[in-house]
Amino acid sequence: MDEQHLLERITVNPKIFNGKPIIRGRRLAVEHILGMLAAGDTIETLLEGYPWLEREDVEACLVYARRLVSHERVEPFPL
Repeated sequence: MDEQHLLERITVNPKIFNGKPIIRGRRLAVEHILGMLAAGDTIETLLEGYPWLEREDVEACLVYARRLVSHERVEPFPL
């Protein structure tokens, strides 16, 4: 599935989580999925925990995050 079709899985609804990006209109924020992945959870763990979630939803979250950060210039954190 190409990136544009994946990104169609990410929606914004001002009535859900104050307009944060969510997956397919459900009450699951993109940031929650990204946080779980960052904490070490696998895609398989996510799919088991959310039976309605599809692998493409997780891929969409990753594409969404990459697109967001590709437009930012981040300075290194001071040591």
